Amino acid sequence: MIEHIERCNFSSGDLIDNTYTVVKLLGEGTFGVVYKVADFKGNLYALKLLRLWEVHPTIREGLVRRFDMEYETGRIDSPYLVHSISHGFVCGNPYIVMELCTGGDLVTQSETRELDLPVVARHVLLGLKALHSCGKVHRDLKPENVLLKSDGIYALTDFGISGDRNKRMTESNILGRPKQIFGTYAYIPPEQVKPRGRDSTVLPTTDIFSFGVMMYQLLTNELPFGPLDDEGDLPEYLRNGRNGNWNRVVLRRREDWQQWNALITGCLRPDFQQRIQSVDEALDLVPLPPNENHPVEESHEDQNLGYQVRIVNGVLLRVMQGEDYGKVFWLDNLISDDRSILTMGRSDYGVNNDINLHETDSTYVSRHHCTLELDYSIGSWVIRDGQWVMFAGRGEWRNSTNGTFVNSSQVNSNGMVFNPGDIISIGEVKLRAEAY
Repeated sequence: MIEHIERCNFSSGDLIDNTYTVVKLLGEGTFGVVYKVADFKGNLYALKLLRLWEVHPTIREGLVRRFDMEYETGRIDSPYLVHSISHGFVCGNPYIVMELCTGGDLVTQSETRELDLPVVARHVLLGLKALHSCGKVHRDLKPENVLLKSDGIYALTDFGISGDRNKRMTESNILGRPKQIFGTYAYIPPEQVKPRGRDSTVLPTTDIFSFGVMMYQLLTNELPFGPLDDEGDLPEYLRNGRNGNWNRVVLRRREDWQQWNALITGCLRPDFQQRIQSVDEALDLVPLPPNENHPVEESHEDQNLGYQVRIVNGVLLRVMQGEDYGKVFWLDNLISDDRSILTMGRSDYGVNNDINLHETDSTYVSRHHCTLELDYSIGSWVIRDGQWVMFAGRGEWRNSTNGTFVNSSQVNSNGMVFNPGDIISIGEVKLRAEAY
């Protein structure tokens, strides 16, 4: 329950929550404002305040949940993400304190100097890798959301909409079309803006597409699917995106276009199943830096995954996104000597799944969503979309409504092996497989 909320516009010299002194205003958005602040020791940070007093009461709780998720995402241990330092409330309005990136965003950087684009590409991809390995999808990747740190690292920021669908913050009007789609239209993949795009599970390939648009823009100073100067340009731009009709001629004006062609082509494919499927695949296509003065550090996740990958006793599923965030399902403890099959689906009256997933505001998880089986012949767990259910007095296999995915690959009733580190997407829920 959100308590009493007061208006609180801060100016230089004001004290926030008796801890942070405002140095200056850094920027404003639809619902938030960002200040440069200093603590009592003189350490500088960026403080993002959610202006709840300007928000209609009916959507306040959803925004606060989304804001909390932004803070938690910023706690992921990676140098390629802007870190969350602390959080709290002032006058009933939530705030997040983040590390201050002094170099500005990619828009500012590209206007003031020539960018080392292979380094930019690698840093951005390593940031996405950190998010994806934790079951997060950024969903709003664009030059404004990539900041330069003082140590020369480009880091991702603005995780306010990261995650799978963000609890129906994308709403639909009476015609069934999305009336509020987060992310900037120039960077959104076709599957997320089609009339029924709200039914599309958000996968890592969503960020891969946005990354391709952004890199094309940095390479050419143009958008790939045509001009987008006003709303009148939008239908043609989206049509070109759906058809994969991006401007190859402009890219080929660069002397090094062939070094970038495979990466851009793979990222901008309209069919997400034909698109580059993972960050690692994209990293392999990034041109090598033009000189040795810009070493690229390996992601922390490559050395410290934060979970065990060698199976000793069994496999568990940890909820990384969704209402059951943090909950753990120990798969091998749920089976018995005479039963090696588990069912997973939405918690609902009259449905008895071995693994119940909760959804309050939506029904993107089917009641009988998928089936997990320990296949002793191969010594691995297999996931199948759908379940065997009784209907009209007879049994039949029924697939889920919105599909089941392992990483970016869609699972069918024949099943797919999953291993520690894989992310399973079930509607709005993401679960990471881990060994124990």
